[in-house]
Amino acid sequence: MIYVGIDVAKDKYDCFITDSDGKVLFKSFTISNNREGFETLFQRIEAISDDFAKVKVGLEATGHYRYNLLGFLLDKSLPTYVINPLHTNLYRKSLSLRKAKTDKVDSRTIAAMMLSDVDLKSYSDTSYHSEELKSLTRYRFDKVKERAKLKSSVARLVNILFPELEKLVSTLHITSVYALLSEFPGASHVVSAHLTRLANLLWEASKGRCRKDTAIMFREAARSSIGSHMPAKSLELKHTIKLIQELTIEIDEIEEAIKRIMDKEIQSPILTIPGISYRMGAMILAEIGDFSRFDSSDKILAYAGMSPSTYQSGQLNNCYAHMEKRGSRYLRYALYNATKYVCHWDESFGAYLEKKRSEGRHYNVALSHATKKLVRLIFAMEKSGQAYLPTA
Repeated sequence: MIYVGIDVAKDKYDCFITDSDGKVLFKSFTISNNREGFETLFQRIEAISDDFAKVKVGLEATGHYRYNLLGFLLDKSLPTYVINPLHTNLYRKSLSLRKAKTDKVDSRTIAAMMLSDVDLKSYSDTSYHSEELKSLTRYRFDKVKERAKLKSSVARLVNILFPELEKLVSTLHITSVYALLSEFPGASHVVSAHLTRLANLLWEASKGRCRKDTAIMFREAARSSIGSHMPAKSLELKHTIKLIQELTIEIDEIEEAIKRIMDKEIQSPILTIPGISYRMGAMILAEIGDFSRFDSSDKILAYAGMSPSTYQSGQLNNCYAHMEKRGSRYLRYALYNATKYVCHWDESFGAYLEKKRSEGRHYNVALSHATKKLVRLIFAMEKSGQAYLPTA
């Protein structure tokens, strides 16, 4: 067997090649992050083995810098293994007590990990192509988080400019209220507005749900408002609402792209589970990637950082184990939120959550137990390809 260790950086890759006897075939060498560098690496691998089934290439999962090389290696049909940097770090420390960390040392460490036959799963085409879905779901996550911050800003500004408005509507974040505040950003602006213009604006924005009496109610509240007249804050409010509307359009576009991939390429039975939508289902599948990488559902929980930490030394045992929270925060977020919806919409999961609550467990602890149950279900469904059948 031939083992290739690659340390990934922005502009270069440090490589080390050895065989199963520990013989160094190529000492640490550096290739550039370009087509010429990739071809140099491939030619050296090809020069020592024409049977790629006997080659294992390992590289760290260091952000986005690995994607181009990873795609190149997969296109060349080279068995490739993506290794968690935490594993590499721990393995390097186990080899020596000295603090010696360089890119060349790391490439040799990765090759040694491959040679030691640690339990690694090769990176598949399924994992590589699911990166597009992962990119979209994470991009949506960031956009939604950004929009949430802007919505908090709207609430803050309305509390300064027209505090009474919040008590007159179910929520500030609806189309009719945004239309009102975009044109009349403050109580003083609403007071000076022509009633007909105000009524027509609300009628059109709400698609007929807000009538003239609503416009009158808003104007009467504005007349007795304690809101400040601050042109700078009014301008900020208008621009913030505009940014929220633009973000909403972008999020809708991202969700359409996610739905297309889920329907045409993924076609997973996960969407048959009550309470799991395209949003959470896509994020779960994208973060897990190829299910064949995991031998059991417990390993998926560990990958998400949702398995309990353990500490035992002599007669000391940890009585209150906490979640590790060392894995994918996106997967942890998706599983946690999906479980809440599944417990609401599915009777068996709801009953299971209530059972754990009746045993005296805190809600979050009970929900973590339900999450484990959900992960076991998803793992079984993905392995079998069967749709979810609710229990009677």
